[in-house]
Amino acid sequence: METRCVFCTEHPSLEKPTLITDHARIVGLGGIVDNVSTFFRTCPQCHMVYRYQEWQAGLHNFNDHTVRTLELCIFLRHNLQNHVSVSRAINSLEGLREVKYPSRDTVLHAYCQFEAMTSHDYVYSCINCGYYPPVVMMDLHKKGVFSMAVSDIKDPPEQFKGEHNIEEFWDSVNLEMIARGFVQSRAKNPLAVYPSFDRWAPWIGGHTRKSDIVLNTEYQKLSSAKATAESELVMVTEERLVDELRKQKVGIVRKLCKACNIDSKGSRDDLILRLRNEMKNRHSYDKVFQKIWGASGGWAVIACPHGIVYSLKFNLRAESPRDFADLLMSWKHLPNVSVYDFARGLTTHTNLWFPDVMPFQPNEGRLAECTPDNITAAQKGKLEVSLSWLLEKKVNPDPESHPTTGSSCHFALHDKFHESNTKDQRDVLRRINHVPELQGWLNSQVVEQLFGVMKKNNYFLNNMAPSTHVFMMRNIIHHRNIGTNQQLLDQQLHKGLKFHHMHTIALNEVGQAVLSEYKKYLFIIHWMK
Repeated sequence: METRCVFCTEHPSLEKPTLITDHARIVGLGGIVDNVSTFFRTCPQCHMVYRYQEWQAGLHNFNDHTVRTLELCIFLRHNLQNHVSVSRAINSLEGLREVKYPSRDTVLHAYCQFEAMTSHDYVYSCINCGYYPPVVMMDLHKKGVFSMAVSDIKDPPEQFKGEHNIEEFWDSVNLEMIARGFVQSRAKNPLAVYPSFDRWAPWIGGHTRKSDIVLNTEYQKLSSAKATAESELVMVTEERLVDELRKQKVGIVRKLCKACNIDSKGSRDDLILRLRNEMKNRHSYDKVFQKIWGASGGWAVIACPHGIVYSLKFNLRAESPRDFADLLMSWKHLPNVSVYDFARGLTTHTNLWFPDVMPFQPNEGRLAECTPDNITAAQKGKLEVSLSWLLEKKVNPDPESHPTTGSSCHFALHDKFHESNTKDQRDVLRRINHVPELQGWLNSQVVEQLFGVMKKNNYFLNNMAPSTHVFMMRNIIHHRNIGTNQQLLDQQLHKGLKFHHMHTIALNEVGQAVLSEYKKYLFIIHWMK
């Protein structure tokens, strides 16, 4: 606990404590302690206010009237990792202790403040793949959304180029969570963060990204004038919306037709056909999108083959390859192999918008040149393209190559589940099974499996305000990454021995877990015993 001012040069002693209330409550797993006194102290020179916040005592002061035990905060963290919302966890405690806990919103805000004040590194990196994975999988969790009216988002300034300061944005989100202990509601919070095209950054780990300036060019989705080569990229979203429409009850489809002022009579197929034609109108498209897809555009994920999330982007509008291009082009080193269900659209967009570097090459990200012989061989399953540098780094690395492979090649391939969906016969050259180094071990559905787990959180995350949603999502994924890395580490240790743990393992220059020579010696001696 501070006794002197840390801001003033002379560090004067703080004034005597001033009582705030003697009716504060300490809330913990064991119940509630009432009639607790809380105080504040001020600096006599700069008048900075110092409030009680002493974690060494096992307490977290939320708002001077409600104090949480750290045990309760950690308990809520573990519940969230098991898809149990804060409100459900508190409901269970109320039933167990037979006492009335504070409101669920107060408990949630206190937990968010606790996490915001905790020193998390949010490194988002795999101990096997390091900071720059050579192979990644990408997909969108379209059901992970937050409530947001499209009309609430204004166009960005004319000079805006889609560049965001990632640290400044996430610091502002943290500050909103901290400030909730000092305001009555989010509406009165001067530090509240709201979605906007010019201030809405993704999250990419500090080692993985090029710099603190990252890309999010979603405002470009508003442009009505599209290049011919890119026009097909918008259609992928409309196709997916149509697929989702087919899953809806006919009553919902009729209501959408009425909302778009089109004939609501006829069969489901007739209604969907009319809506599809009407979606060429941007206003009608937004109505269908908000009703079927969700308020926001879901969250885009880039993960390594081990299931560690490297990048997280919270879309404001419907998905397009642009979202993943923004993330990849914010990385320090582009992966050699990017697996995505619309690989052709990704390469078209990325190479179109970055013609100076042509990120996906050779062969526009295909595994082989588009010749009739190669296409025929691929269709018959006889094409084999060895990427031996995925297993062993090139002895003589290419110029501007990937640090772990030594190759400057960048391919965009289809995951196995979607590889037969494309109508372009050239896309047969984007199949994973042509690469012997990827066969057998690469689980191209790792992101889908992540979504299968994370969708269990939708019931509470999707009801949160946008800033709370993104804060909680980044935090939950962070703790999940830590747990997955620990599992990977345990699997690597010989015969399951836990002689070493995460804090005793060193990371090399590219972020991969290794043992130092001394630790290797100790480990071998221990293992031989």
